[in-house]
Amino acid sequence: MSRTTFDALLDAGVHFGHLKRKWNPSMAPYIFMERNGIHIIDLYKTMAKMDEAASALKQISKSGKRILFVATKKQAKEIVAEHVKRVNMPYVTERWPGGMLTNFATIRKAVRKMASIDKLMASPSYSNLSKKERLTITRERAKLEKNLGSIADLNRLPAAVFVVDILKEHIAVAEAKKLNIPTFAIVDTNSDPRQVDFAIPANDDASKSIALIIESMVNAIEEGLVERKLDRDKKAADEEREGKTEGSEEEFGMHAGLDALDVDEEEEGIKIAKKDFVETKVVKLKTISEDEKEKTKAPRKRISKPAGRSNKK
Repeated sequence: MSRTTFDALLDAGVHFGHLKRKWNPSMAPYIFMERNGIHIIDLYKTMAKMDEAASALKQISKSGKRILFVATKKQAKEIVAEHVKRVNMPYVTERWPGGMLTNFATIRKAVRKMASIDKLMASPSYSNLSKKERLTITRERAKLEKNLGSIADLNRLPAAVFVVDILKEHIAVAEAKKLNIPTFAIVDTNSDPRQVDFAIPANDDASKSIALIIESMVNAIEEGLVERKLDRDKKAADEEREGKTEGSEEEFGMHAGLDALDVDEEEEGIKIAKKDFVETKVVKLKTISEDEKEKTKAPRKRISKPAGRSNKK
């Protein structure tokens, strides 16, 4: 099922491209027609590409990886910041700091510097500084916050980069391509879709068009995060259940062992001793006394010959 409808894309003006003279021939498969000197984008292909990109982003977020959003265009700044904050993903809406991906260690140093300034401002020694020094530190902190505040939580390179307008953000696309990071982008008729891995042919100048596509991608990321949380909860519940089952089996074995130890059973003069779960020798008890044995014995008959008689002739 598609994540959006044809009418929604049409209402948002996603189908409007650039002037015919500004087109990139590589976008020919995604162009439906030309009207009044403007290219019209095929919205059915836009829907297919949106679904493909959304499913890929969902899998990335489900695996627990981070996705970096890049949109420094005036009409896209607030939209991207508003939607991406919802899923707690890093984003860049001010100037793209050169080498942010290829020279990531240096960018991390600047982020750590921002954290050290925060620590200084919270300490009592900050009040001992002069007014000029405090003003300098405050301005530096504001500048770092403006450029790097949204990527302060990015401790490692992102697993994917989503770009609005690859012509304006060509440095970000080049860095991601150099590091083999998957790239997702909104591509207009004046751009080359071969520069990115997942191209979404759409109008990248209208705020409504950008908002619709960004919202769809963020919803897919949110679904992936929810599924990840459910899988982790289910796994934890299964482990807890297995632990309880093993504990009950051990307890049952302990009780059974206690019951089987040193049990004597007497049946009809036969005593069976069980110890350590192994049957020992069966010993028959003598219940008949010697006096009874003597009484039960029959007297021996003695046969004697009569006196004075002889068989001899």
